[in-house]
Amino acid sequence: MTRVVARVVAAPTPSLSARVVGRTPLFYARGADPGLDRPAHVRAGSALARLGPSTLAVVQDDANFLAVIDGAGAAAAPVVVHDVALPAYDGVRQFGDARGNKKAKLDLEACLALDDGRLLVAFGSGSTRARERVVLIDDPRDVSARVTVVEAPELYDAMRAQALFCGSELNVEGAALAGDDVILLQRGNGAACGGLEPSDATARIDRRSLVAYLRGDAPCPPVRDVVTWELGASGGTRLTFTDGVATHGRWTAFLACAEASPDATRDGPVSGVVIGRLDDRAREAEHAPILDERGEPLLDKAEGIALDDRNAGRAWLVVDRDDPARPAELLELALGDRWQT
Repeated sequence: MTRVVARVVAAPTPSLSARVVGRTPLFYARGADPGLDRPAHVRAGSALARLGPSTLAVVQDDANFLAVIDGAGAAAAPVVVHDVALPAYDGVRQFGDARGNKKAKLDLEACLALDDGRLLVAFGSGSTRARERVVLIDDPRDVSARVTVVEAPELYDAMRAQALFCGSELNVEGAALAGDDVILLQRGNGAACGGLEPSDATARIDRRSLVAYLRGDAPCPPVRDVVTWELGASGGTRLTFTDGVATHGRWTAFLACAEASPDATRDGPVSGVVIGRLDDRAREAEHAPILDERGEPLLDKAEGIALDDRNAGRAWLVVDRDDPARPAELLELALGDRWQT
């Protein structure tokens, strides 16, 4: 039976804060390639995952490329961005309003590294029926990685069946490991519809059963243990989940942005970004604003987070510029004292 927990309010906790101490625009080492429809830079930054001690993977919602960053946090080593091409549709790997093909994009908004980085699972947002696909990338650190695009309507139907999870519009924005489970994070930036309000929520799904389903070896497992969250507001706009990642302890770290978007498929201005952690079992959550290099509130749309396993005081964010002509950026964060506990 699916267990549903009433809404949990996240507590502001200043000692959980973070500050930007480094910023790197992301350009591909191999440059642009018109034959692959690859631009010179990483167009979007929709989710982030660690593949190794200094290797990060960036998933993009409007470009069919995985960006693999080597050298993140390594002393005196430049950051190098490799690319793994995802399948093209009619030779096209970039999507947007200017091309008139935005509705065809995969809209990958969440990702998860498994098996010590040997498998990357990237989830479509589910914000439309065309975005109910999950991408499996085996050996993602290899530019010749095996890529499989899985049509997964059963998985997204299981999420939509949980009305408190999806609210008025389904928009999966984060995925994190929690023991034998995957925690999915739903972003409540949609519009009210059919008497339902937008929902920020988490739910659990068995990790092994999920991978077996995506490999075609088992039926879709149930989506369970739904918890809804109230994250507060910044600048008069609701804070909503944009990513999540497991910590060493009981917590799941998360990002949330206050973005004045009219619905789950369109962008809007950002009035604040917070970093936080939640425990869906204990029904607790706390967060604090992220500050930029000047000590002012960060106003960049941060959509991906990764923690440094070797340094509890450091994390990385990926920022989506919502502008195909501008590169996404990798931000290095210095974390507050509370992250050490």
